[in-house]
Amino acid sequence: QIASSFVSDKVDLICGIATPSAQTAYNAAMDTDISVIYTAVTDPKAAELADDKGNPVGEVTGTSDKLPIEAQLKMIRDLMPDAKKIGILYTTSEANSVSTIKEYKELAENYDFEIVDSGINTVADVEMAAKDLASKVDCISNLTDNTVVSALQTVIAAADEKNIPVFGSEIEQVKIGCLASMGIDYIALGKQTGEMAAKILKGESKAEEMPYEVCSGASFYVNTAVADKLNFELDQATVDGAAEVFDEITVE
Repeated sequence: QIASSFVSDKVDLICGIATPSAQTAYNAAMDTDISVIYTAVTDPKAAELADDKGNPVGEVTGTSDKLPIEAQLKMIRDLMPDAKKIGILYTTSEANSVSTIKEYKELAENYDFEIVDSGINTVADVEMAAKDLASKVDCISNLTDNTVVSALQTVIAAADEKNIPVFGSEIEQVKIGCLASMGIDYIALGKQTGEMAAKILKGESKAEEMPYEVCSGASFYVNTAVADKLNFELDQATVDGAAEVFDEITVE
């Protein structure tokens, strides 16, 4: 309804944040001359917002928050040398999460990990699924799954009961209770998206002429308060090497 109202208002551009919003915005504006730009879409190809070559499928483009999965796996292995199983909770209807799970499984064996995944349908499923998952694994790696992120404190609580860490996928998740992340900075991603939107609004380029862009770089973030809570040992070199260190858990 919101996307349709934007189309009715004949706005110049619609920005959709995350895969479901981006798909909805594009579907609403598809038969108009309204440009759609998206951000925080993990896999634009799987979301059918870009073709196999990464080119726009219409007047739509934006930025991907594709997770640096290999870097995340390496980080977990470095922090947990004896761990064997990583749990991942995801929403089965989110194309971004499904494609990320697939890549996790393809890369996990390179680091001697087994991925134990648990699919949910709604936020109401999170608590039971998280408790079940936490009982089977050595740690949990959280995605940018919209449904799961909205209930991240429930996931962390389930992990706390088993005294296992939750690794985040971006800086904000580390601030609110994940132990660490080799993740992206969404403020930087927002700026990158804004620059693309500005080109469209200024008439310098059309969305259909701009392949989507991936957020550049990944940084290591760690929360020492979470480590203390879990009695998790972090060596000083690891802490010193972090892009940012948090010494408290900030939950709004």
